[in-house]
Amino acid sequence: MPIDFALVFQLALLGLATGFLAGLLGIGGGMIMVPFISAMLGARGVEPGLALKMAIATSMATIVFTSISSVRAHHRKGAVRWDLVKRLAPGIVLGAMVASLGAFAILKGTALGLVFAAFVFFSGTQMLLDKKPPPSRQLPGPAGLVGAGGVIGFLSGLVGAGGGFVSVPFMAWCNVAMHNAVATSAALGFPIALANTAGYIAGGQAVSGLPPYALGYVWLPALAVIATCSVVMAPQGARAAHALPVKKLKRLFGLVLYTLGAYMLWRTLA
Repeated sequence: MPIDFALVFQLALLGLATGFLAGLLGIGGGMIMVPFISAMLGARGVEPGLALKMAIATSMATIVFTSISSVRAHHRKGAVRWDLVKRLAPGIVLGAMVASLGAFAILKGTALGLVFAAFVFFSGTQMLLDKKPPPSRQLPGPAGLVGAGGVIGFLSGLVGAGGGFVSVPFMAWCNVAMHNAVATSAALGFPIALANTAGYIAGGQAVSGLPPYALGYVWLPALAVIATCSVVMAPQGARAAHALPVKKLKRLFGLVLYTLGAYMLWRTLA
C-alpha cells in the first residue's frame, strides 16, 4: 500500500502540537488528538461511532510514549511528587481497566462524545475560575487517594486523555502547588495510558469495520507518527511550563480545554 504523505504530514503536525501541550499542561495531549484523529478516520470511511472509539484508544496509546518524555523533563526540575504517584497509581490502574474493558465497549459513540465534551468543559471552568482552596485543605488519606485514582483512571479511559483534566484540578484543590500538580499529572499519564491501552487492544479484537493496520481499537499508523513527534516536543513544553507564572498557566490550561470542548460538542451534535 503506497504511503499517504498528506496523512503523515497531518499526523506529524498533530504530534508536535500535542507533545508540546503535554509537557506544558500535563494533559497528555489526548484532548487535542481525539477530535482530529476521529475526523481523519471518518474521512477514510470509518463509521463515526467506531472512529471516535479508535481516536480515543489511539490517543491514549500515544500517551504511553509522550508521558515518558514529558516526565523526564519535569523530574529534572524536581517538580514530580513521586509520593503521590505511588499512592494514586493502584486506583488508576483499576479504574482504567474497568473503563477500557467494560464501559468503553458498552457506550455508543455519541454518548462518549458528550462525556468527552462535558468533562473538558468542567475542567476548563475549574481552571478559569481559579478558586483558592482553604489553606487547611490537604490531600486525603491512602484509601481516599486510591479512590481518587480510580476516578481519574476511569474517566481517562472513557475520553482517551492522560488524566490531567481531572488530576490537575484535584491536586490544586488539595493545595498542591500548580507546577507540582502539572508535573505529577504527567507522571500519572504512564500508568493511565498503559492500563487503558491494554484494555482497548483486548476489547477491540472482535470488532468489525476496523480499518487496515488496526490493533484492536488502536490505529497503528497514527500511533507511530504522533508518538515519534510528540516525544520530541514534550520536553520543550515542560521547560515552558516552568517559565510561566501560575495564574497564566491556569488560564492557558482552561482556555485550551474550553476550545476543545466546544469543538467536540459541535462535532457530536452535528
